[in-house]
Amino acid sequence: MSLPATASAAEVLDAHVRETIAWHFSPETGAPFWLDWAKKKGWDPRREVRGFADLAKFGHFEDEWLRGGPVRRWVPKAYAGRPIYVFETGGTTGIPKTRVNIEDFRIDYEMFSETLPDTHFPRGANWLMLGPSGPRRLRLSVEHLCQHRGGICFCVDLDPRWVIKLIQRGAIDEVKRYQDHVIDQAVTTLSAGHDIRCLFVTPKLLDALANRLEAQGSGLRKAGITGVFCGGTEMTRQWARFAVEELLGPEVYLAACYGNTLMGLARARSLAPQDGYTIAYDAPQPRAVLEVVDFGDPDKIVGYGETGRVMLTTLTKEFFMPRFLERDEAERERPCEAFPWAGVSGVRPYRGFAATTTVGVY
Repeated sequence: MSLPATASAAEVLDAHVRETIAWHFSPETGAPFWLDWAKKKGWDPRREVRGFADLAKFGHFEDEWLRGGPVRRWVPKAYAGRPIYVFETGGTTGIPKTRVNIEDFRIDYEMFSETLPDTHFPRGANWLMLGPSGPRRLRLSVEHLCQHRGGICFCVDLDPRWVIKLIQRGAIDEVKRYQDHVIDQAVTTLSAGHDIRCLFVTPKLLDALANRLEAQGSGLRKAGITGVFCGGTEMTRQWARFAVEELLGPEVYLAACYGNTLMGLARARSLAPQDGYTIAYDAPQPRAVLEVVDFGDPDKIVGYGETGRVMLTTLTKEFFMPRFLERDEAERERPCEAFPWAGVSGVRPYRGFAATTTVGVY
């Protein structure tokens, strides 16, 4: 983009949209899916889309487009011959959604790295990644984050699809045994003298790990941890208060995020008691945009402080996904000095799917 330094966030976003559209709908560089889509629709987005608001002409991205193959229809022609990753989301029942990746997961986490305080996430420090790997991008992403900051990443795996099956059939004792199995590995790794200072973990596993270490007369800080990177819809403001004030204490920094395979990472603003520990997230614009829309009319943005369904637009050279209605709901937050665009807070499963969504898996 060739914009003046004084360009507003809206101007930067509009310019980025034009570049993204030109890329994905050019016969030389575009993804086969979008080239076929435009041909069938009979209009050229390169001529008609001049800014972010014009993406409404696409309607809403359909969930089912990402289920099933061939997966190479999503690979932009400009990346032909490049090594391709494929990451999945969902898949507990039916065919999972898939997204191709080349460099996006690295870019997303390098951007997130710049938000981490070096005092608590020291450059060169080793990390422990405690969460799902397999077909998900999380393991490779956290490992790259660690390596980007000069460290070595140790990993403990988790299979959330198996945990969901256990929960759905009421095998809570088995869930607890599986969690204990995961925590056993984490404690062993932390005690092995690898000088691990930073931790990626999910809320429920953080609770379990901290409690296990306390029961052993230690604790996260005594185990060497100074920074915790944590994410998930289980992160309520009540949990954030408990984590900051009791579970971690003042010596361990909590970096919260809201992220997924389709978006990347939305970082949380500082968790502060004066804000009631509200967890407000800001998308990594212009690469991704989060909006909160009316439950009954998804073409209407709700007011600040109001509740609605989360709508995601992803705008990278690897992946174009306009106006996707997420399986989450949230409140719309006002822009702030660091992020001059609207944020989201109170992210939780969308009420329309509440009866069919298994939450609190890990």
